[in-house]
Amino acid sequence: MIYKVFYQETKDRSPRRENTRSLYMEVTAENELEGRIKVRQLVEEHTNYNIEFIELLSDKHLEYEKQSGNFELTEF
Repeated sequence: MIYKVFYQETKDRSPRRENTRSLYMEVTAENELEGRIKVRQLVEEHTNYNIEFIELLSDKHLEYEKQSGNFELTEF
């Protein structure tokens, strides 16, 4: 399962929509909720990011993201 994580680079400042960034992670999970939990744990363990939202990508959405040119899986 591939998830898109929307985040702010720091927890020290108030979130601003203009500063929202995203990364993509692939995790093995039995269901969507378990995958979101695993992704959140990994990001929190390895970064100081303020996570805003975690989204499971459908096949069509994944294809769109790959074509956009910004798609790169993040590994910790």
